Amino acid sequence: MSAEHLSPPASRIETEVGRIRTLLKQSEFARALAAAETLLVQAPENRDVLYMIAVSQRYLGRIPAALATLARLEELHPAFSRLFQERGHCYVALRSAGPAISAFERAVTINAALPASWSALKVLYRMAGRLSDVDKAAAHVATLAELPAEIVTAFSMFSDGEIFAAETLVRQFLLTHGDHIEGMRLLAKIGMELDVVDDAELLLENVLVLAPDYHAARYEYAVALLKRHKHVRAKEELEKLLKIDPDNRVYRTTHATVCTGFGDYEQALPHYRELLLEAPQDAELHLSIAHALKTLGRPQEAIESYRAAAAARARYGEAYWSLANLKTYRFTDDELARMRADEAAPDTRLVDRYHMCFALGKALEDRGQYAESFGYYERGNALKKTECRYKPGPIERNARLQAAVCTREFFASREGYGCDSAAPIFIVGLPRAGSTLIEQILASHSQVEGTMELADIPRLVQDLQGRDTNAGDPRYPGVLAELTAEDCKRLGEKYLQDTRVYRTGKPHFIDKMPNNFRHLGLIQLMLPNARIIDARREPMACCFSNFKQLFASGQQFTYSIEDIARYYRSYLELMAHWDDALAGKVLRVQHEDVVDNLEANVRRILDFCGLEFEPDCL
Repeated sequence: MSAEHLSPPASRIETEVGRIRTLLKQSEFARALAAAETLLVQAPENRDVLYMIAVSQRYLGRIPAALATLARLEELHPAFSRLFQERGHCYVALRSAGPAISAFERAVTINAALPASWSALKVLYRMAGRLSDVDKAAAHVATLAELPAEIVTAFSMFSDGEIFAAETLVRQFLLTHGDHIEGMRLLAKIGMELDVVDDAELLLENVLVLAPDYHAARYEYAVALLKRHKHVRAKEELEKLLKIDPDNRVYRTTHATVCTGFGDYEQALPHYRELLLEAPQDAELHLSIAHALKTLGRPQEAIESYRAAAAARARYGEAYWSLANLKTYRFTDDELARMRADEAAPDTRLVDRYHMCFALGKALEDRGQYAESFGYYERGNALKKTECRYKPGPIERNARLQAAVCTREFFASREGYGCDSAAPIFIVGLPRAGSTLIEQILASHSQVEGTMELADIPRLVQDLQGRDTNAGDPRYPGVLAELTAEDCKRLGEKYLQDTRVYRTGKPHFIDKMPNNFRHLGLIQLMLPNARIIDARREPMACCFSNFKQLFASGQQFTYSIEDIARYYRSYLELMAHWDDALAGKVLRVQHEDVVDNLEANVRRILDFCGLEFEPDCL
């Protein structure tokens, strides 16, 4: 490739963008426009360059040209709030109040920290006689005026996707000024966005100490608790909010979601239906109802609700994938044609596009159109991977460190550590490896109850790990060597206490979180009498099944064939280590063997778990 076709370094573009911003501040609009148009040749899709061109054009009175530039900007960056603010200013210049209001409203919906948009709306609402809206806009103007400029700017950056820049700015502000409620709340929002939910939880906890009546922060705290699977505490916080505002739809919807977190779909379902009566076209509610019906074993009703979700919102990819994920549903020719068209439409959202790719992959696979099916699976994985931050290195490093720390000698020197309960039965391995069949066998026993893929072991690991999980020298698993006998007993008892909410009191329960294979050293230290089953499946079948699956959350290694292969290899190496270091503690169950000889393998599984054979397990 010749030099003239290479893009200039990002730093050079940023430097020139900064220079053009200075020209705009100095009202040098003609010079700013000329410089921005020159830079656009080198960076034709740069958001800030296009935005500055539109601003310059408006100030130079070239309103049609500015609107055309903004239309191009919207095609490339449809969630950029300031493009809609600038469009509003253009319509004000044209004395077109209606389109101006719509544009400014779109801007503040994306980014509530836009004082210019709220100020313009206050004036426009008054002109339109919308007095209650005047008060609302005025309240926003007043609120933003009271906040430090750094917080307003950081919030605006966050809303427009400049997450790391917002984080840098708000952290510096807090370091300089100490505790600030809105600064801490914004940093918590950034933590939630970056999936550092434990940080967000702690920040919001401190916000509520400083401002216990701050209901928006309490709701965000409840959501953080929910994301960390702390369902009891999340429910407590939501019930506090519902006492204050019992009709609040957001609180009620999240409360129903917490019920599903407990596995109590029977309680959640009427709450969802009640909400749906108030908003019959709410696609997310139709989807939530469908998920609950599916879990309750009512597939035909679930199908009707999934279809209602798809009808309530155009191009609702998750509704189509949910139908495909039933594994038994067969799409009609009309549904297949609609999905093809919707997936190909240029303005379909990314999240809907990859959901439809996976649905199309399944639909075409069911019809025997394997080449086209694989193409959609491949495309869906590639699109989904653009959202993921997964890196195989930390997983592989963790496996090596586990093997280095958790040796036979390590466990021998810690004989007698932990809680002596034999209640948990852990089923580990890869997703799509046959763990559900093993769970069904065990949960059919009178002494065992199934739960779900519990997040409690990963949460304990996160607490032990602390920060810097991708650092070259992570704290976990080395920290296991620092745990005393009392520490290990306490951790085991905490796990049993925290998981009690998912159980009804039978002597044994199942935790089928597959990723727990990476933490068997911790499990052995805190629950040495727990049973551990390694669910295996023929490697190609297992890995390809993961490639075809779009997971609701987690399992980010599955969106690339290379990542799947590396993860599987790391799994095999670590399980080989556990078989040596924990000899006799882990039962390997091959899925194909269970299918070929059910009774013999049922007896083998029950015997390993110390359970009498029961015919219901067959």
